[in-house]
Amino acid sequence: MAKRRPVANLLALAVLTVAVERPMHPYEMASVLRARGKDDDMPIKWGSLYTVVRNLEKHGLLEAVGTDRQGARPERTLYRVTDAGRREAADWTRELLSTPGREPSPFESGLSVMGGLGPDEVRDLLRRRLELLERQVEADRRALERERAELPRLFLLESEYALAMREAQAAWVRELLKELDAGEFPGLDAWRAYHRTCDLPADLADLAERGRPAQ
Repeated sequence: MAKRRPVANLLALAVLTVAVERPMHPYEMASVLRARGKDDDMPIKWGSLYTVVRNLEKHGLLEAVGTDRQGARPERTLYRVTDAGRREAADWTRELLSTPGREPSPFESGLSVMGGLGPDEVRDLLRRRLELLERQVEADRRALERERAELPRLFLLESEYALAMREAQAAWVRELLKELDAGEFPGLDAWRAYHRTCDLPADLADLAERGRPAQ
């Protein structure tokens, strides 16, 4: 079970991991995180950055250490990571690496309600998704090859993982399409009949009423 964090927004972890390098003001933190593409690796809402920084300070994970002024701009507060902040960042990273989480993707959400569309339309939509996935896989492969020529593998692992997940999703969709195309998908006739008559078969209606067993 995931540990309850004093500041649970993943942006907080991103802030701690860059602020550990040197004291920074929030604007600089955002600039560094954007330059490193952190918003591709985790769900970041930039508008909440200042709130996250204040909450980290409130819980003793960051501390203000002075101000910085550049030109005519207003003074900006500089923050550094406390010892508690370093421990929090390390503990949070350990949890993310060691403990599988359950975070449904938008695609999973779509799959969970796709019975509301007819099988022929679903097949067309999945073909479109597969085509886009295959394009993305090729683009990711090319980008990763370019990055490998410039960066150590330590800084590319998240890109490798994202590519592997995209390849796995494309393979899964490809197999599902084969079942639909061949008419081998279980319950396909009942699914198609439901969309033709708007009458849900009794056994499916009973399943829908009872829902899935608890996991």
